[in-house]
Amino acid sequence: MTRLRDLGDWRGGNTPPKANAAYWTDGTVPWVSPKDMKVDEITSSEDRVSEAALKEGRVSLVPAGSVLVVTRSGILSHTLPVAVTKTQVTINQDLKALTPKPDVSPKYVAHALRGASRRILRECSKHGTTVASVETSALLDFEIPLVDLDEQRRIVAELEKQFSRLDEAVANLQRVKANLLAYRQAAVREAIWGHRFAEPWAEDLPSGWYRAPLSQLGQFGRGKSKHRPRGDPRLFGGPYPFIQTGDVRRSAGVIREFTQTYSEFGLQQSRLWPVGTLCITIAANIAETGILAMPACFPDSVVGFVCEDETLVRYVELFFRTIRVDLERLAPATAQKNINLAVLERLEVKVPPAPERERIVAEVDRRLSIVHEVETEVDANLRRAALLRSSCLAASFSAAPI
Repeated sequence: MTRLRDLGDWRGGNTPPKANAAYWTDGTVPWVSPKDMKVDEITSSEDRVSEAALKEGRVSLVPAGSVLVVTRSGILSHTLPVAVTKTQVTINQDLKALTPKPDVSPKYVAHALRGASRRILRECSKHGTTVASVETSALLDFEIPLVDLDEQRRIVAELEKQFSRLDEAVANLQRVKANLLAYRQAAVREAIWGHRFAEPWAEDLPSGWYRAPLSQLGQFGRGKSKHRPRGDPRLFGGPYPFIQTGDVRRSAGVIREFTQTYSEFGLQQSRLWPVGTLCITIAANIAETGILAMPACFPDSVVGFVCEDETLVRYVELFFRTIRVDLERLAPATAQKNINLAVLERLEVKVPPAPERERIVAEVDRRLSIVHEVETEVDANLRRAALLRSSCLAASFSAAPI
């Protein structure tokens, strides 16, 4: 086992004064910070410093082939970012750089650090700091198994062969997820419109269908959140779910989860909508929809639709999914997209007779149930791929000859 400090030369980074434009204007030298450490190999960076910053000693060059480790960042609460530089770079103070000795492979060290990341975060993290940090002296004293250079290269080559296969499999799974999203949207549209209409806005209706403004199909109104400032802490922390536009967007049609709650004080200046209310967003994410699985409050950026006919509510929710893009086009070109209540009040819903509504809802449920099963399996396989990558790293370095 060999301490990290004995593998080569370590150095820290720095941030040239931002107030001095000469250090940043037309910069050509990559300046790597934690936000760039989302890849295994660094070829560039979001920010760059000038040659003047180098000449005046504000930063120093880290040679190509160095190993970069994030030692201060919120991401260290769960992940240890490690990367190898493919080019000369400079780094900020939240990173440490190792330039390995000639008989040490930088990729071998990077893989070893990733394989030991949980131990490093557990054993080397600073305590009592505002931002998650790794103690430099503890990190440098951390030991990894070191083998001769040929064996290092063999281990790296084998790992990269296996990871290449994993990456291909993950890319295929991600494509399946994207296709499932498209199929989910198509399944809803096909179940409602089928071959009945050339498109949702067609004028002719099949026998038994009728048009009705949303406001005539049930109770219809905006949410309430009158108190100012809206961030008043007295509003929050109570037993009443407070649904926001992001909660509606993540709901996949039924709102069961929420990120905020209202107190009794919050409820007094709002309204508690009943289970089964259809929520429709009219700001930020236009016409996202979800049905409340519990009583909840929501702000005026969400419209509520209530009707005793549960199947009709489900149908209207599905109807909105098919016309969402068209409603977005009605939003004025402002800094934040939104549509007003009048747009929705004028919106005519094409309503089928009750038996047809029930058939449509049942057919959508059947199709989306299949999609959900496939999505669940895809997500499970993605998690297995991540675990397999970690297992490969752990096995490679725990079994590495010393």
